[in-house]
Amino acid sequence: MLGNDFSDVGIIIEGGVFPSERGQVWRFLFDVYPCGSTMSERSLLHEQLAVRYHVMKRKWQQLLPAAVCMRLNGTDAELVAAVRYFEQRKEKVKQQCENQSQELREILSFLELQAQVMLERVSFDLEELQEAVRIIDKDVPRTDRNLDYYLGEGSSNLLVLREILITFAAFHPEVSYAQGMNDLCSRFLEVMDSEVDTYWSFSCYMERFSRDFCADGLHRKIELEAELLKELDPQLHAHLVTDSMDKLTFCHRWLLLGFQREFEHIDALRLFEILSCNHLELISQQVEKAWYQERLACKYSLENKPVLERTGINQEFTFELFICATILLEHRETLLKCQNESQLIHFANSLQGMLDLNYTLKKAEEHVYNYCKRSACDPWNGPYQPVKNKEEPFIQHLRSFFS
Repeated sequence: MLGNDFSDVGIIIEGGVFPSERGQVWRFLFDVYPCGSTMSERSLLHEQLAVRYHVMKRKWQQLLPAAVCMRLNGTDAELVAAVRYFEQRKEKVKQQCENQSQELREILSFLELQAQVMLERVSFDLEELQEAVRIIDKDVPRTDRNLDYYLGEGSSNLLVLREILITFAAFHPEVSYAQGMNDLCSRFLEVMDSEVDTYWSFSCYMERFSRDFCADGLHRKIELEAELLKELDPQLHAHLVTDSMDKLTFCHRWLLLGFQREFEHIDALRLFEILSCNHLELISQQVEKAWYQERLACKYSLENKPVLERTGINQEFTFELFICATILLEHRETLLKCQNESQLIHFANSLQGMLDLNYTLKKAEEHVYNYCKRSACDPWNGPYQPVKNKEEPFIQHLRSFFS
């Protein structure tokens, strides 16, 4: 749980965080604020980040004035209204700035000068940025239009999302923009309801996962998923990983967007924060501690017996890969009937909003245990047996760290 000053942020794995606290927790989880920061330090940091972001946004707007306004599809009345609401919103912000005290204006002017100096040497590939804007303008109008956050006057948030994505593309040319980023960034904007904090948290997230939007990153993630499935169910793996099935690429959207569409929206947010806190990775301290406690228990219950040691664990198998494998294994019979790529895509689309998160987490946790057990030398308990309904010590140890 959270301390009063949020200096010690923790996430309960089974339940995520309370929705009312999610926006504040994500600011720590995605590195907008350092976990050990005080309230006054965060206030100053936020001012610095806000000024820097607006200087960055103004820079690309000056270089590409034609891109400042979205080109509208006249048949989309909601989008036309969104632009109107957005312009009204900007006018309100402008008036608020005019009402600032002289002292605050001087502080912000100094911070703006700092930001301008910092960004002075930044150069842009205008042709590449124009192409990014073109794709963003196609993707943004299709982003989560069914959510309350983008309905009515809230539709102006679509234009906020657009400016965040263009600013990111402008200042991250090595990544620029790729389809799917709009869905990820929308998640941050909805939770934080702040253009500035969304930009910085999304940028921090992309520092870790931008490779997923590149061809080599996609290939490696699908390759790892296939390797894990082969460990857990060789028969299903042999059926799916064929030339006609194209090697599990139908799972790509699940992994790229953190299963955003496969669960109810509120559960998808909860899963995203669970995956992002890295507590259930094979390299995490929690898994190490759980294994250490189990080994100690074995050592003291069986004197003169060797201590259990793990061998051959692939630490590239992330928890999201176990979530994906769980979904595949739970629909094993359906998948074994699929004979081509189009049937697999139809199967993947049929799962949107249909999965139970609590059940999926429980089963994925069991697969983590079973994989670790299979990858270990266990000379006293005999052949490996997959965990059934009864919780074995490793899972009990693992859960003890999250409650």
